[in-house]
Amino acid sequence: MVAGDEETRVLLRGLLRLHHFRVDGEAEGATQGLELVREHRPNLLVADVNLAEGSSTQLVAEARRAAPEMRVILVAPASRPPSPPADRGQAPDVVLLRPFRIRQFAEALLAPSTSATGGGSAAAPRAP
Repeated sequence: MVAGDEETRVLLRGLLRLHHFRVDGEAEGATQGLELVREHRPNLLVADVNLAEGSSTQLVAEARRAAPEMRVILVAPASRPPSPPADRGQAPDVVLLRPFRIRQFAEALLAPSTSATGGGSAAAPRAP
């Protein structure tokens, strides 16, 4: 899990554990996050677009090269959704827009991987 601020990491860590995922490592920035991906080879990477250093786009691209079968969920503010990368093979599997509901996070965790096809989907916040 990679997020630039502690509050976001606490939230994401809690949601992952709530859904019975083990958190093998946490990072504040892209460089440290990529080191964790290379070391642990996780099945899932959850990253926020706001990182202490580096870019989430570069993190996803490098992580995809290091672990091509890994699923990637990118969390972003609804006011600033990330642009899709030129190489769709470097896109996250899901872009989850904040604010989101716990159910949306669970759906993102269960969404099929698109890493082989290079696609991605966005989960937008729903009206109450």
